[in-house]
Amino acid sequence: MKAELQELQDQVRAAAADARPIRLRGSGSKDSYGQTLAGDVVDTRGYAGVVAYEPTELVITARCGTRLAEIESVLAERGQMLAFEPPHFGLDATLGGCVSAGLSGPRRPAAGGVRDFVLGVKLIDGHAELMSFGGQVMKNVAGYDVSRLVCGALGTLGLIAEVSLKVLPKPFEESTLLFRMDQAQALDKLNEWGGQPLPVSASAFCDGALALRLSGAGAAVRAARERLGGEPIDAAQAQDFWSGIREQTDPFFDDDDPLWRLSVPSTAGPLDLPGRQLIEWGGALRWLESAAPAQQIREAADRAGGHATLFRAADKVVPVFQPLPAALQAIHRRLKQAFDPMGIFNPGRMYSENRDE
Repeated sequence: MKAELQELQDQVRAAAADARPIRLRGSGSKDSYGQTLAGDVVDTRGYAGVVAYEPTELVITARCGTRLAEIESVLAERGQMLAFEPPHFGLDATLGGCVSAGLSGPRRPAAGGVRDFVLGVKLIDGHAELMSFGGQVMKNVAGYDVSRLVCGALGTLGLIAEVSLKVLPKPFEESTLLFRMDQAQALDKLNEWGGQPLPVSASAFCDGALALRLSGAGAAVRAARERLGGEPIDAAQAQDFWSGIREQTDPFFDDDDPLWRLSVPSTAGPLDLPGRQLIEWGGALRWLESAAPAQQIREAADRAGGHATLFRAADKVVPVFQPLPAALQAIHRRLKQAFDPMGIFNPGRMYSENRDE
């Protein structure tokens, strides 16, 4: 794989020499996420493969172009998993795209997000230099924050060449329960259950139905099931349901209206906004399908103590991400300048006003 890595570095070096924008891209499964897609495509899929896997150490290291499905298959053979349940949004989704997008699935509140599992990365910066941050064990914290910094940066700081991730054992048992209630009742229940020692690993509320997934030791799951009641869901049906939430193939996501992702405190009450909502993460994540003005949606999220991201829309005429305060914008620009002085990596992908940073 040395030749493939060198080819990626050569492409970055040539782009930097010409001050020519490039678009870092794996399978393109996350192309709809973020702002502008600009620059010549640098395809990372040729630099692929699992570099190392230590099941006893709960660590796997793989190259950026490695398919997520391949990594999950390798882990499954040893009864392990990527606990943050990354969405694929396509059969050929890659590890590099997963970390760059920084998205997590239904298990996020119980297990943590992508950046909580990144132990180390190798990054090709704007000078085409291969830089290493972090390591392959939790105790190695050198550069650990930089490893986390690239999570969710959408490739604007450099090309993630390799990633070391912490993995976890799969739960011994899982069970999904269904409850019928309105949104206010669901939020109250989720916060009540969240403060109790229950093995809740996922939740989803939509259209008067609350689904709750329990994961862990068999005895703990059975005890929680008996305590909570609800309607048990068939295992195969439950697996399809949670996959549909993670991959956004659930019927809720079929609407043509813009899809907003609202991050708010789990204790926030119902948000008075037009459109349909699907609530995850114990109330902390609110998916909203609505044609309401962006200002109205962002003001509602702000009043609740959170922020709103335009996750998907046919026409992204408004900023996708919440506009940054001046102080944070200055930090953002300095980081971009340090890692990508020529501004060649995915220009405008996060903030259109920073395309020339």
